[in-house]
Amino acid sequence: MEYKLIAAYLILINLIGVAVMGIDKAKAKKHAWRIPEKTLFFVSLIGGSVGTWAGMYLFRHKTKHWYFVIGMPAILILQIIIVWYCLHASAIF
Repeated sequence: MEYKLIAAYLILINLIGVAVMGIDKAKAKKHAWRIPEKTLFFVSLIGGSVGTWAGMYLFRHKTKHWYFVIGMPAILILQIIIVWYCLHASAIF
């Protein structure tokens, strides 16, 4: 049951990640109010790193900003390491 809840959360937050990148790109084209970069990184940090990273390249958004090009995959790698450690630490102890 809890794995289904976690999977549902990750699917939802990654869809939100893709959406915020697409919305911010559309707003940038219209010179409208933008989604703060802190918000884009926050969505990534709370589990939406795959979605925000995919959204970057799907919408060609923030791909010229080094802190996004390096930061988004770095967050994903860190999340993978944390999950791997949590899964394997329980087997060790």
